[in-house]
Parts: sequence; structure tokens; C-alpha cells
Amino acid sequence: MRQASFGLILLVSLSGSPAGADIAYVTCQNGEELSRIDLFDMRETDRWPLPGKPAGVAVGAGDALFTVSPDSKQVQRVSAKSGETISQVTLDGGPIGIALDRQRGRLFVSDWYNARLWVLDSETLSVQAELATGTAPAGIAVSDDGRFVASADKDADQVSVFDAETLQPLHRIRVGTRPFGLRFAPDGRLFVGNVGSNDVSVVDAASGTVSATIAVGERPYGIAFARGKAFVTNQYANTLSVIPLGTLEHEALIEVGEYPEGIDATAAQDLLVVANWFDNTVSIVDPETLNVVETLETCDGPRAFGRFVRGGME
Repeated sequence: MRQASFGLILLVSLSGSPAGADIAYVTCQNGEELSRIDLFDMRETDRWPLPGKPAGVAVGAGDALFTVSPDSKQVQRVSAKSGETISQVTLDGGPIGIALDRQRGRLFVSDWYNARLWVLDSETLSVQAELATGTAPAGIAVSDDGRFVASADKDADQVSVFDAETLQPLHRIRVGTRPFGLRFAPDGRLFVGNVGSNDVSVVDAASGTVSATIAVGERPYGIAFARGKAFVTNQYANTLSVIPLGTLEHEALIEVGEYPEGIDATAAQDLLVVANWFDNTVSIVDPETLNVVETLETCDGPRAFGRFVRGGME
């Protein structure tokens, strides 16, 4: 457990967590719950009911947390403090992935069945636009600089890239086989996990080109970044692949729980949180030592598909 330094005065929130603590919000598909995990105290503090087999998740600013429940076809805005559903909308299709554009107050939700992204107002959850993608879009990512939105179009073996401001399509880029999860690195490159070809495509979103393809473990799913490295969950191998951003060479494997899926980093990039679907746990990984430092229980079937760790300074 990370310890507070001697003499540090901690302001405590209503939830009992120190001010500045990172919190993980893990969607549990099988159990239809949301698990709240305090990463300062390294413990689960709450389990909140969340019907409809929730999978996708995106943390927002303030009290906002957004989730997607594919079975009920609902997108929910949930209170990050109480777990209460503040508002929700039912979308006619197959919602699964979600990403938040904080600069413009937009939510992007992928429609697995109808090859599109919905664009929602993050306050009202009203539909503002629809963007055409390739077949079976899954993961969505917004670049840190707010320039690009990208979707992993699984059955089309491609990534669709849009201008985040105008929503105009920019590129459809061939990647590996059956891309599912993707995320922009801090340097702006887009990393795409291809579950069918067991590799990661590194994409330049501005030019629409693939600059590298990196072999990883079996069935790569989620991607996160910390301390100058990319970390990729390998579902069938029960491992994380470690890829330095400077060399793009596969450096190491870290053993985690069974069937790892969602992965995210804390604000300071000092911890990674990995949702292990079959174990009903999360693995907490130190990105410097590449060791698992804690394993915590969650609700049944944790997926955490998206950005699910709220930074302590928000």
C-alpha cells in the first residue's frame, strides 16, 4: 500500500477517501454491478447495482461517470460518489464502447450492430450526431490533445479516424485482424490491440498510416500507458505485454489474473489497474518494477472496458 508521508494532513471526502486519491470504477458484466476501488487504501469501498450487463465505462470530471449496458442498450450517467443513476438513455442498436471528449462535452458510443458511433451530449445524453464506421465497432478513443476520435472496427479489420471538432471522417486504416481495444499514447500515436492476429498496430492518426506492428500475447484486448511504456492485456495468456514507447520492442510479460480485459493507469502513472474477468479481481501493477503489488476482489465478471480510473487531482 502507498503510505502518506509523516506530517501530511489529509482532507477526507464523504466517501472516506483522502483528497487526491485515485479511484477505479470497474463495471462487472456478469454481476450487473459497479465496483468502486480506493487505490490509496487498496480496497473496494462500494458495490453498486448497475443493470443491463455493463461493460463500457468512461470517467468524467466532477461527479460524472458514464457506463454502457449492452443488454439493456442503455447509456447511464452515474454519480461517482453515490452510484446513483442521474440520467440514462436507451439506444436502438448494440452499444458497447464509450469515450468522453471533455473539451466539447461529448460522449462517443459504439454501435456493434449498425457500424456507427453515436455522439451524445454528456449532460443530457441526447443524440447529437451519428458517424459511420466499419463493421462491428468496439473500442473508442479520444486523443489527449482533442484532435481525433478513433474506433476499432473489429469485423472490418480497420480503424476509423474522425476530426473531433468537426466530426468529419478522416481515415479508414487497415490494421491487424479483429481490432477491439485502442488508446492514444501520450505522444499522440494510436495503439490498437488486434485480438485475431495477436499483435498491436501503432497508427499515425494524422496521416492515416501504420508505423509499426508489434507481436504480443494471445488475444490482446486493452491498452494503457505509464512511465514511458505501453501495457497490453492478453486475455488468453493471463499476462500483460510491456512495450517501451521509445523502441516499440516487446520487453516483458507480467502475469496477472485470469482473462485480463480493461486496463488503466493512475494520474501519476505510478500504478496500473487490470480487470480480470474470470477471477473477479483486479491486479494492481507497479509500472516501474513490473510487479503485481496487490490483488483485490471485485464483483462478478469485471470488464472495465474504457477509461475507468479517476485521477486524484480532478
